[in-house]
Amino acid sequence: MANITAADVNKLRKQTGAGMMDCKKALQEAEGDFDKAVDVLRKQGQKVAAKRADREATEGCVLAGATADNSFGAVVSLNCETDFVAKNDSFIALTQKILDKALETKAANTEALLKESIDGMTIEDKLTEQTGVIGEKLEIGGYEVLEAAFVATYIHAGNKLAAIVGMNEEAEEAGRNVAMQAAAMNPVSLSRDGVSQEIIDRELEVGKDLARQEGKPEAMLDKIAEGRLNKFFKESTLLEQDYIRDGKLSITKYLDSVKKGLTVTDFKRVGLGV
Repeated sequence: MANITAADVNKLRKQTGAGMMDCKKALQEAEGDFDKAVDVLRKQGQKVAAKRADREATEGCVLAGATADNSFGAVVSLNCETDFVAKNDSFIALTQKILDKALETKAANTEALLKESIDGMTIEDKLTEQTGVIGEKLEIGGYEVLEAAFVATYIHAGNKLAAIVGMNEEAEEAGRNVAMQAAAMNPVSLSRDGVSQEIIDRELEVGKDLARQEGKPEAMLDKIAEGRLNKFFKESTLLEQDYIRDGKLSITKYLDSVKKGLTVTDFKRVGLGV
């Protein structure tokens, strides 16, 4: 049997919102596998707060921006150890400087970004220098980019969460609204076509197990699971989600109401434990 520590139990509790004992039993049944433990909780009929876990929470600052022509966007998270440092003006300014360099050079990934230079040194060396000055470990916790006909951005208050979305044409207000949606609702993909087969299989399995526990006939399980899968798509894919500002509209219908044919081509989201 896997050695389940109190830290493991607490991590699963924060991830799912389930009780401590339930989390411990689920981890024991799953032999320490967190993904399997989440499924164990769901199969028990418990409401799990997060179907998928973001990276373990750390402190820091998350900013997003786009180039002047709005054809390229980036989100960067500069992580530190304490909220005190994260809220410091100089730390936020450093994050902004790194984001500005990302937009200037269009660095493709974190490794490329760290090699770019600010203040006469590479960003990697700058973070090492500031670690010595501040006394806390600094690192790029998340970095995402995208290119599109028009990129819109959203930064949530407090600089803990940000998103960028690519639109098929210019739509500043609608694009920002959809970026806010992506930040708040954390979709797993743009559309159902982008959901991995692994996730689909898992949702079908959980759906069938729940239906079986509810006493539904075996012959009906596949149909019930398909129905629950469609509900999952509606809740978890950006274009099908209910628009947070008008629950009568999906994101697709909202964009169509703004302009016929307007749509999202891609999105990226970076958050600190949210």
